[in-house]
Amino acid sequence: LKCRPRLPPAPPSVTPAPLEAMVKYSREAKNGSKSCKAMGVDLRVHYKNTYEIARAIKGMTLRVAQQYLEDVCEKKRCVPFRKYTGCIGRTPQ
Repeated sequence: LKCRPRLPPAPPSVTPAPLEAMVKYSREAKNGSKSCKAMGVDLRVHYKNTYEIARAIKGMTLRVAQQYLEDVCEKKRCVPFRKYTGCIGRTPQ
């Protein structure tokens, strides 16, 4: 019979780094008082839908983006899917 070598003891539990330290933004805002950063963790949303919505409202002012999203909820306007176009419904919105 061969004996298994003894495993080294488990390392002590390591506390994870704060969430802010793990996030890296591509650039800083030119005017910090007129911009914001947002991040969602463990949200029950689909990545592909979120990606297309973020692309649709990118560059809009806050009020225009809010009105656009309200129109999407009321099905007056739709979000164009440009990158992830497979397996989405073909029903007009």
